Amino acid sequence: MIGTPQAPAVRSTELRLSGQRLATVSPARLYVCGITPYDVTHLGHAATFIWADTLASVLRMAGVDVTACRNVTDVDDVLTRAAGLRGRAYDEFALYQEYLFDKDMAALRVRPPAHEPRARHHIRHVQQLAAALLAGGHAYGRDGHVYFRGASLASRAGLSREQALALSTDYGDDPDDPLRDDPFDVPVWRRSADGQPAWPSPWGPGRPGWHAECAAMAMSALGASIDVLAGGADLRFPHHAYQAAMVEAASSVTPFARTHLHVGTVYQDGAKMAKSIGNLTLVGDLLRDHPPAAVRLLVLDRAWHAPWEYRAGAVDAAAGTLDDLYAAAGRPGTSSSSAAVTAALLADLDVPRAIAVARDEGGEAARLLLRVLSLA
Repeated sequence: MIGTPQAPAVRSTELRLSGQRLATVSPARLYVCGITPYDVTHLGHAATFIWADTLASVLRMAGVDVTACRNVTDVDDVLTRAAGLRGRAYDEFALYQEYLFDKDMAALRVRPPAHEPRARHHIRHVQQLAAALLAGGHAYGRDGHVYFRGASLASRAGLSREQALALSTDYGDDPDDPLRDDPFDVPVWRRSADGQPAWPSPWGPGRPGWHAECAAMAMSALGASIDVLAGGADLRFPHHAYQAAMVEAASSVTPFARTHLHVGTVYQDGAKMAKSIGNLTLVGDLLRDHPPAAVRLLVLDRAWHAPWEYRAGAVDAAAGTLDDLYAAAGRPGTSSSSAAVTAALLADLDVPRAIAVARDEGGEAARLLLRVLSLA
């Protein structure tokens, strides 16, 4: 009797992220909260996109296909005001800012995502989300607005009421809005005033709310459940909390995200790098004076979730490490050292440990690291 040929063993991906094992069946679905295109890209923004790109690269190294979605929030009051100050239409102004962002991302070797939805192209999906939430009793309509019921989200996020209200206010919400049943209710659909972008809807002319935009765009591109939700650590609450809650309420699928990549905040001069403060280091300025690979390594040579302070001279130090890795790649090395680099990257994206192995062992270990981190 002729035996049946045995298929080669397939080992599940032993990636650990945010302290938990993430076994993945291709494709891994990665949603990255993208830009609001109203100004140039600074290092704090770039850190999120470099880390998300690296996560996708590590998954591919492990044999997992990746479907990445990175949105563009091109319907936003901040964008509308910035465009108005320059005498431009909001959508035209957004496209120009996107062009500048894409140039920076290409220089930093961040792969374009498979999906790049723009909020103004997903108005219908936001309206469908609003209708689903209303039908399920998770939202209510009032005076041209549709509000999502969010009273439970602060406690679900492990925050006190005071902490959650402060964070919501910091991100432009209006908890004192008298039309809301509860300060933590947020707009899925908003009535538009004169001069604001507006689309017809069952509730009157209006525009989508921020959290609802990402919820609708994620569902339209990746479905009701994803593997990783990525963004800056400051998006944990309120944005990601509301985005997930809206999807879960509308779809009855939980959890929306199996795990998160909340990238550590970048500080400068003792404060969070932010346009509102003006303590910015622009990606374009760094790229004029330094190799893109050195800027990328500056971001990656640390724990992805840890906050850090950018200081003058940091890119030069990263360039020195990069030179060490290039030199190590030219040396002979042992076959086992590549496995050690792989193990470090799969252990919560431990890039510093992978760098240490690659520096010491050289050879294929260094070449593998340079490939996976897109440094060569």
